[in-house]
Amino acid sequence: MSVMLTEKAAEEVKRAMSSFDCEPDTLLRVSVLGGGCSGFEYGLNFVKESDEGADLKTVQHGVTVVVDRKSAMLLEGTTLDFHEGLDKRGFTFENPNVVRSCGCGKSFQV
Repeated sequence: MSVMLTEKAAEEVKRAMSSFDCEPDTLLRVSVLGGGCSGFEYGLNFVKESDEGADLKTVQHGVTVVVDRKSAMLLEGTTLDFHEGLDKRGFTFENPNVVRSCGCGKSFQV
């Protein structure tokens, strides 16, 4: 799988699913979208279904993760973590394919 969830990220995903009253079979979709100041940005969404032919699917720490094949190429080797500190709180992407990112860290180039 192109994206690996840390245990901490998986726990936060489960907490968010619970707070949004998601059904037990809800999936976490990780994607790359065009946009942002550097060209691409990350997407995280809860979805009900995946396309078996177009998506890669894994279960990591109890969370079912789906990634479309086009995004998977740009996310290969990426770790999705969750940071909680005084300076910031939220999901972080460690993507070894990024050659440049913007100052806010939300968009990138490969």
